[in-house]
Amino acid sequence: MVETTDYTQYSRKVLVPYVPTPEVVIDRMLQLANAGSEDIVYDLGCGDGRIVFQAVTKYGVKKAVGIEIRDDLVKVARSKISELNMDGKAYILHGDMFDVDLSEATIVTLFLLTSVNNMLRPKLERELRNGSRVVSHEFEIPGWVPSKVDVCSDGYLKHKVYLYRR
Repeated sequence: MVETTDYTQYSRKVLVPYVPTPEVVIDRMLQLANAGSEDIVYDLGCGDGRIVFQAVTKYGVKKAVGIEIRDDLVKVARSKISELNMDGKAYILHGDMFDVDLSEATIVTLFLLTSVNNMLRPKLERELRNGSRVVSHEFEIPGWVPSKVDVCSDGYLKHKVYLYRR
């Protein structure tokens, strides 16, 4: 068993570069999680909101919430929500993912670093209910065993997608 430390007091110092998730990877993440009309998706570090939008438009989830700390990306994502008429189904929270209650989520999506996933692990274990799915693009969650690992290609690169079940 891997030891965990509660790193939440350092969360604002965690730097994860913004790298947009390719559409084919978003599809694979939401397919592996079996996203559907009864799901509430939380995307941690949502960037421009692309996973949130796809979850609502293509997978018809009940609600999708993106959490983003960068002001500029929050503005872009919120603007897109208005443009796509997703008010009431899609939300972008401006803040630190370590400070947001995830207990209503049935699916959590991540494209963070392994070290950040490790910091998030105690929060996910504490807040997610049984049956929730966590899908991580490219980076594992140390100490958890994925129920499925898939590889997809965007035409240039191969991407790993990890599915975890709580």
